[in-house]
Amino acid sequence: MDPQADNDNVLKRKQKLTKVVIGFIFLLSGIEYAVILPTVWMYLQTLDAQPFFLGLVLSAFSLTELLSGPVFGFWSDRTGKTKHVLLFSNCFEIAGNFMYFIGISKWFLLASRLVAGVGAGAGASIFGYLTRHSNSKERVPVFAMAMACRQAGLLIGPAFNVFLRYCTFQLGPFRVDKFSAPGIFMCVLWTLIQFMVIFMFYDAPPEVPQSLNQEREPLLKESDIPSHMYGTINSEEPSSNQEHVPAMANVSINTSYQTGNDHIHQVNNELDNSMHNQQPVIGLLREEIVVLLTAQFVTLFNQTALETLVTPLAQMYLAFQDLQNSLLYFLCGIEMLIGFLVVRSLSRCCTDRLLLAFGLFICNISCIWCLIFLAKPKGSYGFLLTEFIIGVFLQIFGLPFVSAPQVSLFSKVTAEKTQGFNHGIRRSVGGVATILGPLWAAGLTQNLYIMLGVMMGLLLLITILFSLSYKYLVEPVPSETETS
Repeated sequence: MDPQADNDNVLKRKQKLTKVVIGFIFLLSGIEYAVILPTVWMYLQTLDAQPFFLGLVLSAFSLTELLSGPVFGFWSDRTGKTKHVLLFSNCFEIAGNFMYFIGISKWFLLASRLVAGVGAGAGASIFGYLTRHSNSKERVPVFAMAMACRQAGLLIGPAFNVFLRYCTFQLGPFRVDKFSAPGIFMCVLWTLIQFMVIFMFYDAPPEVPQSLNQEREPLLKESDIPSHMYGTINSEEPSSNQEHVPAMANVSINTSYQTGNDHIHQVNNELDNSMHNQQPVIGLLREEIVVLLTAQFVTLFNQTALETLVTPLAQMYLAFQDLQNSLLYFLCGIEMLIGFLVVRSLSRCCTDRLLLAFGLFICNISCIWCLIFLAKPKGSYGFLLTEFIIGVFLQIFGLPFVSAPQVSLFSKVTAEKTQGFNHGIRRSVGGVATILGPLWAAGLTQNLYIMLGVMMGLLLLITILFSLSYKYLVEPVPSETETS
């Protein structure tokens, strides 16, 4: 048996197990959102909470997630121990969901979502891990599958609510009912994930992206270095040009040989440093990175704003009730899941920026459609239903084409050694968008021209910025001056 082949097989098995764990983490994040959201308002009502408290509870999770993301990302970058970060962050998920189960008061419920949000910040470390362990060609498929796993969780989450709503029993001093059951249910699931991380997650050494393999080969080989840097290695058979070598080189052969090797490593390290060892914050102020962060904010702001708008709009003009709304969200989830799988397939023949351009085009068409047909809906029920379905379909259709390529491009144009921190900043920008989006939409449901007009303006802004920065939205390669 070849020991090297055995080591390769073991490494591949560990990588597969690690990817399974990551998939389950994203799956659970989707399930948690889907099982808690439907009953959280009724849960708060039993605790004498005012309507504005619902917004506080929903925003609390995003708030602590956007604050903890860069911290966890920085931790994993400095130590290289993503496993430790996950074990620590999962404790917050477990504790937060157990607090939600207890539900002593409305303030305790708010605190439970704050605590659970801290655990969700580990997503930055996971994206950093996926970046370091995938080459540039695999980046979009890898990120698309991670997002698809979360989307799958959003789809199957409502199925768990079917039996959670019938839970009525006593668990020690605590009462389990349809409001508190999601908390203990997610607490158990995150505990199981904790054991999966312990036994199935491995911090393997990062792989060198294939797109940089040639550039990362030694830029100077021993054969490329002038002979005077080595001196004469074989003293019995001097080389023909030895007479041109200074006398001191023949006296200190070993020292010169070491100097030559040091020069090789110095040049290679300088190239790596110029590409990757930027200051974490300063490196994020480049034009292309600002454009991608703006795209992150605009797409999530518009997505959450429209999600907030869909339910009251459907109730007002289409008389949709909870059953119709559930079916609508289920079909939207199916469409988005299919969209991520399509993006995964197209990424093998299309560049990231081309996919992103197509996604922005679809989002612009969707927002224009909503401005024309949904700001002041008119016509028969069938006509209104058609307008509504097309608007929602276009919005959902464009999101995967923006989300996955944008994350992939961001990972390629930012410093590789600070990927966890970089993704923490990116997710924090997204967290701000998910907080502001619902607040903006909720306050303007009676004035849709202003609401949709601002969304259209933001989309036009990011489209213009994207067009102006299009040539920079590519993976950087070493310049000729650096490689010479």
